[in-house]
Amino acid sequence: MRSSKRFSLFATLAVCVGMIAASTGAVSAQDKVELRYALWDSNQQPAYQACADEFTKRNPNITISIEQAGWSQYWDGLTTSLVAGTAPDVFTNHIGHYPELLSKGQLLDIQPFIEADKVDTSIYLVDPNLLVKDGKRYGLPQDWDTIALFYNKDAFDKAGITDEEIANWTWNPTDGGTFEQSVAKLTLDANGKNALDPAFDKANVEQWGFMGGVGDASSGAQPDWSSFAASTGFSLTDGPWTTTYHYDDQRVIDTVQWWADLHLAKGYAPGSDQLSSGVDSLFLAGKGAMYPMGSWSIGYITSQATFKVGFAMLPVGPEGRRSPINGLSPAIYAGTKHPQEAWQWVKFLTSADCANVVGDHGVVFPAIQSGVDRALEAYKKKGIDATAFTNEASAENGTYLLPMTDHISEITNILQPVLQDIFDGKVTAKDGLPSINEQINALFQ
Repeated sequence: MRSSKRFSLFATLAVCVGMIAASTGAVSAQDKVELRYALWDSNQQPAYQACADEFTKRNPNITISIEQAGWSQYWDGLTTSLVAGTAPDVFTNHIGHYPELLSKGQLLDIQPFIEADKVDTSIYLVDPNLLVKDGKRYGLPQDWDTIALFYNKDAFDKAGITDEEIANWTWNPTDGGTFEQSVAKLTLDANGKNALDPAFDKANVEQWGFMGGVGDASSGAQPDWSSFAASTGFSLTDGPWTTTYHYDDQRVIDTVQWWADLHLAKGYAPGSDQLSSGVDSLFLAGKGAMYPMGSWSIGYITSQATFKVGFAMLPVGPEGRRSPINGLSPAIYAGTKHPQEAWQWVKFLTSADCANVVGDHGVVFPAIQSGVDRALEAYKKKGIDATAFTNEASAENGTYLLPMTDHISEITNILQPVLQDIFDGKVTAKDGLPSINEQINALFQ
């Protein structure tokens, strides 16, 4: 990965929820102001608290109060507070939610601040113009993430799966390719027989070879089946601001059914009951050999695991290897009473100074190269090789943008129950997805 140019994938996909920040000059002394800043990842909170502490040292009149809630609770709470007019001054935004928040007039245009402060947006690895609409800008690059396979090295060693085998995995939605063969080999029943053995008991599994959730409709099933579907050449939408979804495409239908059948038909993966505690918990308990997850979980999983954890690039599908790419941005609430101070905080959040602090914590990849370098070094010091994620990011045509459309709340309400029913075997993907696709597209008419 070169520091002199942006990732190739970002150039074409213009990913990452915007978040910028260049100059980091202090605000002039004035009345004391406390800004509320919201985020959902508790693992990242210490890093951003460190940034907040440094920011206040430079701007003694501004203090930052960080509010954290888990993913679902975060968006529920933010929605409620926006309606009530009590939203945080600055909150973490996601590309899937950005269009809807913008359409409701809940985001502050920061372009005037950027122009006044002459912020240099060329320092970012991701396209800072993704969150520009009609000449107004609502965010700037803060970080980026890709998806890779987290795997239990001890389980892989016992199964005799080599690094060469992992690097050359192929996948397709018909028979799962060599990837599914490894999944079967890693799946063990109570008698120690793997799923390739005719005597394998799929009703009594001790270790699943693979784990994957239903898929969060609000984020385009980002760490789940999304990347597998994309590797067939499929795209959920026609690009940013599209008004058309393609859940009726045979490629996604086949992929989602393959995903569900790993549990329903083959016993290679856990079902909803087993997943109630979350894939992270099952993995850490040694119940699953591998699962796809985002780079934001590297630090947490490696710090909690009692076994060696490895990271592998996704398998190569019919049309190549594809990972969703995403990023987060600090958005300013349009109703804030402190727009100038909020901007100063956003500018610092997305500066090299904060990126370097976050990188040193080793919890996420910042949107600035120096921060990425520090993150990789922080991981290396802990014996962690995280290059699978950066390799995904820098691969030519290796990434794609998550859905970026309006009506995300309505889409989630329509799609999530059907995905759950498919995963639970109550309906097939062939019967469930085309019908909801019509409902989703009707939202844009």
